[in-house]
Amino acid sequence: MYTRPSPSPSPARPSFGASPACRPSRPMAASRATARVAAALLAASVLLVSGCAPGGGSPGGTVAAALAALPRSTPSALSPYYTQKLSWRACGAAGFECATMKVPLDYDKPGSGDIKLAVTRKKATGKGKPLGSLLVNPGGPGGSAIGYLQSYAAIGYPAEVRARYDMVAVDPRGVARSEPVECLDGRQMDAFTLTDTTPDDARETDALTAADRNFAEGCGKHSARLLRHVSTVEAARDMDVLRQLLGDEKLNYVGASYGTFLGATYAGLFPHRTGRLVLDGAMDPSLDARQLNLDQTAGFETAFRAFAEDCVKQADCPLDGKDATPAQVGDRLEKFFRALDAHPIPAGDADGRRLTESLATIGVIAAMYDESTWQQLREALNSAMDENDGAGLLSLSDSYYERDARGHYSNLMMANAAVNCLDLPPAFDGPEQVEKALPEFAKASPVFGPSLAWASLNCTYWPVKATGEPHRIEAEGAAPIVVVGTTRDPATPYRWAQSLSRQLSSGRLLTYEGDGHTAYGRGSTCVDSAINTYLLHGTPPAQGKRCT
Repeated sequence: MYTRPSPSPSPARPSFGASPACRPSRPMAASRATARVAAALLAASVLLVSGCAPGGGSPGGTVAAALAALPRSTPSALSPYYTQKLSWRACGAAGFECATMKVPLDYDKPGSGDIKLAVTRKKATGKGKPLGSLLVNPGGPGGSAIGYLQSYAAIGYPAEVRARYDMVAVDPRGVARSEPVECLDGRQMDAFTLTDTTPDDARETDALTAADRNFAEGCGKHSARLLRHVSTVEAARDMDVLRQLLGDEKLNYVGASYGTFLGATYAGLFPHRTGRLVLDGAMDPSLDARQLNLDQTAGFETAFRAFAEDCVKQADCPLDGKDATPAQVGDRLEKFFRALDAHPIPAGDADGRRLTESLATIGVIAAMYDESTWQQLREALNSAMDENDGAGLLSLSDSYYERDARGHYSNLMMANAAVNCLDLPPAFDGPEQVEKALPEFAKASPVFGPSLAWASLNCTYWPVKATGEPHRIEAEGAAPIVVVGTTRDPATPYRWAQSLSRQLSSGRLLTYEGDGHTAYGRGSTCVDSAINTYLLHGTPPAQGKRCT
């Protein structure tokens, strides 16, 4: 739950099999890995939260309260939402249908207004016994589930899964097609992303806090109605309305990155309506924002060290070449960042943007989500460091921020901040606290720590107060829930999956020993087989199962 927004968990797009039928529907410029990375960024682009000690609880040792389940019966005031009829129409690529559903703006005051949510589905394609709907969410918060479904999941998930399930997605409230949160226009977002996130003096610190204040004020100005009602709890309640409208007795769901927090929240609120849930790249709901950010900072350092160890084995490594240690690779990258801080370099950008330290840092972080982008990162660094050409790193940064060639940004980062700032109190009260925390963040990651510490500041100036707080999710009475953790996941550290699986009364931990963000569809037959068996037959993997 990153907040500047900073790196956050986002799912890597699966790459099941090699047949053309398994490829994303959108044109591929390079390879299947490119699509997987795009999905990884979708889930990863927003989180930046932190982890906890074994057993859950805040860093101070206070055990967080458990999320309480809602009553089994639906309140009469919500009946109009649970009994509405969806009007499906053809949309997008062949086989897809779209509809709009209504949910209450405020579940505590159902009469205070509605929100319209966009829904899409692709009906089951096979002859086997239908298993109902399978809802998917790629993470963020702020990632478009509809975009993910239509561009990949409904086409790229295993054929046997698509044959038995209607593949369904809803953009959560405030996201993409569902009354999106708006804060800044394209030029304002450009200025925001260019802000120096490693201030060296009071003037630069003031500029950073002013940028965060301006972002928050823009959200308050343009999305005042929504900002108090885009929490994860409310989005999970929306999913229950959709479950009913789809005619499903229980919710079946695959969530990646932040999508695991959304799915676990659903299980906590509606354990008796929880079906087959896969939570891949899990978050730990028991952690506060500061600890989440610190844990994620360490996660990116782990991923960078894996990249560094691989880089020095490659002939084109721009970071000291053969025989260099990961620490030496990091030292050279830090030196490069400092040089950019003083003298940004050309990037061939039509809007005149140059590659700054802040954009280069995000570009490198973007490549940490999926090891298939390491070659692209090496090429981008070579161009920037040896040829004074920042185009490659700027492209990686733009993909992370979802900025297109016309200078238009999706609302990913705006929705990301809106959800994160509502779900948890801010990590820091002001720049003085960030400065005190810098040594701890630098220890967690000499390369990324200072930037990620300062990136944790923007909820400090948010125009509405957080309604959520750290909590455990037990979901007592729910069917088995599969929690997937990757040992060197940069955005959702492995120990978060360990913690969530312990909190859930029916949690089953599936471990992938490898690199990258999330595990399902990343090439491990062991992981894919375990999850497919669970989705198709309801049989979860054995507790503690490990895959490589």
